[in-house]
Amino acid sequence: MTTDALLSQLTLEEKAALTSGSGFWYTVPVERLGIPRIMVSDGPHGLRAQPDGGDHVGLNGSIPATCFPPAATLASSWDPKLAYAQGEAIAQEARAINLSVVLGPGVNIKRSPLCGRNFEYLSEDPYLAGELGVGIVDGIQSKGVGTSLKHFAVNNQETDRLRVSAAVSQRALREIYLPAFEKVVTTSQPWTVMCSYNKINGTYASENSWLLQDVLRTQWGFQGLVVSDWGAVYDKVASIKGGTDLEMPPVLPYSPDAVVAAVKDGTLDEAVLDERVRAVLELVAKGSQVLGLEETYDADAHHALARRVAGECGVLLANDGLLPIAPSTKVAVIGEFARTPRYQGAGSSQVNPTRVVAPLDALSDVYETTFAPAYSLDTYEADAALVAEAVAAAEAAEAVVMVIGLPGPEESEGFDRTHINLPANQLASLAAVAAANPKVTVVLVN
Repeated sequence: MTTDALLSQLTLEEKAALTSGSGFWYTVPVERLGIPRIMVSDGPHGLRAQPDGGDHVGLNGSIPATCFPPAATLASSWDPKLAYAQGEAIAQEARAINLSVVLGPGVNIKRSPLCGRNFEYLSEDPYLAGELGVGIVDGIQSKGVGTSLKHFAVNNQETDRLRVSAAVSQRALREIYLPAFEKVVTTSQPWTVMCSYNKINGTYASENSWLLQDVLRTQWGFQGLVVSDWGAVYDKVASIKGGTDLEMPPVLPYSPDAVVAAVKDGTLDEAVLDERVRAVLELVAKGSQVLGLEETYDADAHHALARRVAGECGVLLANDGLLPIAPSTKVAVIGEFARTPRYQGAGSSQVNPTRVVAPLDALSDVYETTFAPAYSLDTYEADAALVAEAVAAAEAAEAVVMVIGLPGPEESEGFDRTHINLPANQLASLAAVAAANPKVTVVLVN
């Protein structure tokens, strides 16, 4: 049945219901008309699918998936083709679990190094963010899986993100904050665009008709669906008028009831509601292609791809002749992060990885290694015994690889950082190790 035919047969109550989800990750089905529900999931750098339940901050378990390097790393490759390959792999994993839309990529500009969600965003440069965003979207959508370009727009801090209003000039919007979104929309037509929590010049993104209608749809020609960030609808009827097609997660029964009442009392034109419902029906039609599939993916191959991506994205800050380290070298691997690696940030993008190779294990495949933790991840206070053990290991080695970085609690969705310092105990350990053996290669993970 065509979209027009379905739309003509829907009741007002069914139309209202379709503009909100049926659960944390699902759209609303209308069984009498054969309209199925489809599933969406977080997934900027790997799926966080929770088919049987859901939460927004990554606290509950999700289906194991390949954890690819986050966007902050991926952009350091400067390679849209690599982004495309990563997107293809993520899409294949989505198809294997009948997942219709991957919620990503994030192309917000890194306005401050303190933003707690910077690891999810590609770049501080609008051009680079746009080019890599195109690569990811094209890779995912080449496999018949949708994307959700986010967070539209000017969502550049986590502090007070549900209330803050980004006060920004038209020039700054057009030169800095919107170009990456425009590039991806006009080049790749992502199936969905996700509006952000914040206000833009006093109006919430979910209610902002200038942003969602004038700019996104009229000026850029966006053909897809606008979905709210999870909990970013503050006034359901105002969001319908402003251009948000789908509220996620649903606020039931309030949201559908409010829409029905607004149509009946004349404060919401049913023709506007029909526009929103049409977008939902078209998304469901495209997303239904993966329903019932019985496909798999090669977890080993995807893990190898993730490792290749990481290898292409590592940044060499300085080399005074210590690198490369010859395979015959006796290497002291120092730092708890070498044994307990940190490879992603926390929050809604947190992946339950199919496998993880710690730096210590990878280095031990090549070198004769010894290990010393040097510091604890549970405190920022130096431990004299751990430092002494690390110094002894450094003195006995021909070269040292010391892994330090930012502990997980310092960096997550939901809050911003208050400083850009590394933990004092790690820096103290590094100073002691370097004094014992100057042939130290420092690996930063943050």
